[in-house]
Amino acid sequence: MKIAIAQMNCMVGDIAGNVAKIITYAKQAKAQGASLLVTPELSICGYPPEDLLLRADFLQACDSALTKLSRALPEITVIVGHPRQVGEDCFNAASVLQDGKVYATYYKQALPNYSVFDEKRYFDSGGEALVFAHEDVKIGVLICADVWQPNPATIAKAAGAELLIALNASPFHMEKQSTRLEVLRQRVFETQLPIIYTNMVGGQDELVFDGGSFVLNAGGKLTQQLPAFEATLEIVDFDHGHPKHASIAHHLSTEASVYGALKLGLQDYVHKNRFPGVVLGLSGGIDSALTLAIAVDALGADNVHAVLMSSEFTANMSVDDAIEMVNTLGVKYSQIPINTLFDNFRGALADEFKGLPFDTTEENLQARIRGMLLMAISNKFGSIVVTTGNKSEMAVGYCTLYGDMAGGFALLKDVPKTLVYRLCHYRNSLSKAIPQRIITRPPSAELRTNQVDQDSLPPYDVLDGIIEAYVEDDLSVHDIIEKGYVVADVKRVISLIDRNEYKRRQSPVGVRITHKGFGKDRRHPITVKLDFDVKSN
Repeated sequence: MKIAIAQMNCMVGDIAGNVAKIITYAKQAKAQGASLLVTPELSICGYPPEDLLLRADFLQACDSALTKLSRALPEITVIVGHPRQVGEDCFNAASVLQDGKVYATYYKQALPNYSVFDEKRYFDSGGEALVFAHEDVKIGVLICADVWQPNPATIAKAAGAELLIALNASPFHMEKQSTRLEVLRQRVFETQLPIIYTNMVGGQDELVFDGGSFVLNAGGKLTQQLPAFEATLEIVDFDHGHPKHASIAHHLSTEASVYGALKLGLQDYVHKNRFPGVVLGLSGGIDSALTLAIAVDALGADNVHAVLMSSEFTANMSVDDAIEMVNTLGVKYSQIPINTLFDNFRGALADEFKGLPFDTTEENLQARIRGMLLMAISNKFGSIVVTTGNKSEMAVGYCTLYGDMAGGFALLKDVPKTLVYRLCHYRNSLSKAIPQRIITRPPSAELRTNQVDQDSLPPYDVLDGIIEAYVEDDLSVHDIIEKGYVVADVKRVISLIDRNEYKRRQSPVGVRITHKGFGKDRRHPITVKLDFDVKSN
């Protein structure tokens, strides 16, 4: 028996396009000798379709596409993911298409309603197993979260399953693949059944689906694994119901996997939203340097435009390093000094600010001038502005509304500053891209004389540790201090995080790479007074 895994890059709402891809994969699978093709969760409509699922016309279009697809594939069995309306209920479904018709349909039992998932908002739970015979092997069908708890797999085995197949749309975060393997091995140990885990690939707004589909035999051993971040088709060979050993994709380091996620997330956001390219401000600092490198790798140098906007506070080395980098990567760049514009704005505000000192107002004014210039270039040529701020800055508000936050996609929004450095070293290990001086010099916003980030913030290893503990792990002030952080640093950083929610709420979407980013999986009130954390100390 040969079963094909279609590790598909689906697009939400593009029902016709997704169906066409499934048909193409089915033909390729048939040509390679496979008799069964497995596609990811909700492959007909893409994942997550969100409130499109509340539209009757959308659900009807998915039903029509399912019928069309079944008639187009009479010579191969296909398991396809789709939504299904039944009376007043809507299900996250998987149907077995066989002999030109819908042979059977399974309804997802475990509906995740945490982190980035809102499935209970849209779907009702199924309660029955689906087991069907294929080439004398009884196959049990599961969908994504079904394999993260024991019951659905156990029910499938009780119904006679000899092989489990799980359709997935499991988004990436760091170390997620290791967790998937651990969880699936537990299901294998409980059922003593081999499992095929088919995962989606591709970027969808802040989410990136990393693929990495795999097969475990009945002993829990990994026998096959598809590459991460690539749409592909692979054949799983079986011998008397047992998967044979085949290619296992190379394990990616944390830096390689994060870089791959950022690259794919940007690439798909630009292409799927039909932007001709990207434009970004290149300062000579490490964040914009990493953003430029990823953009070039994702889109090609011809589709990236860097803009250097120096001021009286910009060091010569910053300009030199920025120019060195664009020349190394072959990127088009423009130089638009902002000195005159800055002077004009200050002149216009002279009466308003008479007798008042230079402060963050003038610093933010420079950032807003730069944001306005980038948005003008975006409007004129259609390229989307990619912002360059990182998670550390977003957390504590070390960023300017309508300034460096102005844009359409915040690539590093979920990347802590300490990880930015690691990613730069990783990128340079592949080929020369980022000048070494950008990595080694102290980071600075260069908005006033002799400014460095640590004038306003704790050291980044301290800052990132507190942010991770408070934002990602939901620890209290007391618990964070118990980890060894200075009391004053903890209280100050947490106060900044809470106070700057209003900024983050207005920031562009960006790729999620941690288990809790500033997006769908952290919904914090803007207007709030939190005393309990301080008292807990």
